Amino acid sequence: MATLGIAECYTTPMTSLADDTRWLDATDQAALVRSGEVTATKLLEAAIERIERIDPALNAVVIRWFDHARDLAAGQLPDGPFRGVPFLLKDLWAHFAGQTLSNGNKALRALAPVSEADTTLVQRFKAAGFVTAGRTNSPEFGSLPTTEPEAWGPTRNPWNTNHSPGGSSGGAAAAVAAGMVPIAHASDGGGSIRIPAANCGLVGLKPSQGRITLGPFRDESNLGVELCVRRSVRDTAVYLDAVRGPGIGDTVIAPPPVRPYVDELRSEEHMSELQSRLHLVCRL
Repeated sequence: MATLGIAECYTTPMTSLADDTRWLDATDQAALVRSGEVTATKLLEAAIERIERIDPALNAVVIRWFDHARDLAAGQLPDGPFRGVPFLLKDLWAHFAGQTLSNGNKALRALAPVSEADTTLVQRFKAAGFVTAGRTNSPEFGSLPTTEPEAWGPTRNPWNTNHSPGGSSGGAAAAVAAGMVPIAHASDGGGSIRIPAANCGLVGLKPSQGRITLGPFRDESNLGVELCVRRSVRDTAVYLDAVRGPGIGDTVIAPPPVRPYVDELRSEEHMSELQSRLHLVCRL
């Protein structure tokens, strides 16, 4: 396979909206919808266009429910911080009522079981206003630090398609790094957010156990936690504020933050600490 980079992942021009919103983070995309400058439907169509143009070179988005997403975008979305922002779920444990989930497994892909209910976290994604359009590739049951399941084939790194995006959230990282969506669901037990984020040049944070609920179908009996991969630190803070907190079935509950995470981006204490660290790095 010839080596491709982000700019070469598609060869035909996209519409202006698909290009203009490609590198906006989720906070800026939500602001467009909130101001009325762009509708949720148009923002979704721009993301779908990018997925259809770019993903053939990457194989990041393996399960798609675009028509369902169009219905969501055209309806009455909750007035959350990410209202109207296109979003993708990792194909691992994140049940979305009415949609299939394979966990990267060949037998489950063939069986195509349909989830009967949302996980609590998926409910919070909906309440935050996200418009979920499908699922991203994951190794079988999230078991490896690469994303090459037999069920769906390998995902490629958008910076260099001869390289791996890492795993197990490799599909999510490739989709965000290529500009398909600004933010995507991810999970991490032994590096599955942090490795793909590092490989693809994104922001990757593994939250403390009990910070993000795994209920009602799973608990914190192992090292796995859930969050996202994204292009900006502020998206991380807003996202955490939107989805944090315990749910039914949780066996570990982290203490609540002293103040909203987004406030940490603006606090004088935070800026003073950041400046001190930067000064130290420069001296080193």
